[in-house]
Amino acid sequence: MEPFETTKEALSLLFSRDMDFWRIVGVSFSVSLLALGLVVLPALFMSFILAYYTFSGKWVIFSLINTLQSVPTVVIGLLLYMLLSRAGPLGQWEMLFTQKAMVLGQMLICFPILVSMMHAAFQNSDSRVLETAYTLGAPLPRAMFTLMREIRFPLFAAIITAFSRIITEVGCSMMIGGNILNYTRNIPTAIALETSKGAFSQGVALGMVLLALAFMMNFLISYTQGNGQLKT
Repeated sequence: MEPFETTKEALSLLFSRDMDFWRIVGVSFSVSLLALGLVVLPALFMSFILAYYTFSGKWVIFSLINTLQSVPTVVIGLLLYMLLSRAGPLGQWEMLFTQKAMVLGQMLICFPILVSMMHAAFQNSDSRVLETAYTLGAPLPRAMFTLMREIRFPLFAAIITAFSRIITEVGCSMMIGGNILNYTRNIPTAIALETSKGAFSQGVALGMVLLALAFMMNFLISYTQGNGQLKT
């Protein structure tokens, strides 16, 4: 198929009411947003503690976070597959080839990214903000919120980066989701399947959705930061 014809069919599909197509998009966004939402607050607290408190075993947590960041997503999917399969220790949960399993996998992928980037943001912040809040008698949650307002742009960038990572990953979703139509088939697994069958138009249309998403997220970052300059 000619590239022009493929693009034409992809655009036609993109603006159509094809329910199978939009269910794929819906699965991607619902799973990834849920996974991200479940780990944002724990990642915030962990990164704050790692940045401002000293305790034994801290280096172990850093090592684990760095290791999880470097592990390929397909390996995370393989490990979860072994745990969640019927022969695995968590087989009674009956989560394999479900959206819950995909959410769990994406949580494991984005959590270390969030902790690493948020930890860097906290470390590079002005410690006097936190000290001033404590001096004025603010409790820990209020002091932490005040500090977060000062570094909101790098924290926002960390969330965007983590979301971009999980909504485009294919290895883990394929392993533990099973690529089931109308249930666990998301954008990356659908692109891999359709292009392997030679159905390039749907793959291109789904790719356009991801490109549009990437553009919007980068626009939001640029807009909130004022073209690269932090607003005051």
